[in-house]
Amino acid sequence: MSNNPFFSLFLGIVGRSPIFLARSLSVAVPLTLGLAGCQSVPLKEAGTLTSYSKLGPPKGTFSKKRFHVDGQHLAAVKTVRIVPTTFSFNAASRIKSEADRALVSNALDRALCVALSDKYQMVPADQPADLTVRSVVADIVPTDKTLAGVSTAVTVGTGFVLPVSVPRLPFGLGGLAVEAEAIDAGGLQSAAMVWARGANSIQDNPRVSQVGDAYNMATKFANEFSRVLISGKEPKMLDISLPSRQRAQSWLGGKPKYAACDAFGRAPGLVGVIAAKYGAPPEWTDKKPKSLAAR
Repeated sequence: MSNNPFFSLFLGIVGRSPIFLARSLSVAVPLTLGLAGCQSVPLKEAGTLTSYSKLGPPKGTFSKKRFHVDGQHLAAVKTVRIVPTTFSFNAASRIKSEADRALVSNALDRALCVALSDKYQMVPADQPADLTVRSVVADIVPTDKTLAGVSTAVTVGTGFVLPVSVPRLPFGLGGLAVEAEAIDAGGLQSAAMVWARGANSIQDNPRVSQVGDAYNMATKFANEFSRVLISGKEPKMLDISLPSRQRAQSWLGGKPKYAACDAFGRAPGLVGVIAAKYGAPPEWTDKKPKSLAAR
């Protein structure tokens, strides 16, 4: 870890005197707040959905999406299986590391499996089910690792001299675009979504990884698509409901409600939250599935 660029930057900043930091902040804080923004990620079709004709117009503020849902088809669903998320050729070409791509796909599938467990019985991907959910990463904007390290060091360093840390520097932000659908046993599309979201300097912590932002966005997509599948209709803009007991347990890294969800590993829990706050790459804390950990 001693050779990690994040730690070198962090120590270089926090090792400075309070006077140096205060003077730097007099410039850095107004500049950061003035430039605060987000990465723009357009909606993109990867050509993997059985149909795009029923998708509605683009909606959303932070997340942009087009979706279709047939509540009547979903009403009879009792069992669901998740086909592991794949990457389009274009998205895969942006992230060369297979391990990094697996981090994103597993995070997406894990969050989707746990969320859908609130209503449906989740079964392994190789077993028949009333509904099959499959997702494809249509595009990905890599996070700039160096700028993420600088941003983390500045944010953490300012916490020693200010009651509130400065926001993330609005440079080198990443993002994600996904398309997904749920089809019944007869191959009919019950729901579909084309979705895109970029990180912003206020809400998203920087992580020293090419997929640091995409990893976080994967969970956000899963939460939005699962709400559509569970409700069978367009979900409300703001979800203020408390998580179920099984979701809270899974989020803390505990055993999921259904064994099928273990195929995507366990959530990092509180350790992951702390690690993310200090910019640690997601692979440091993400609990990989056994099949990947054995590689």
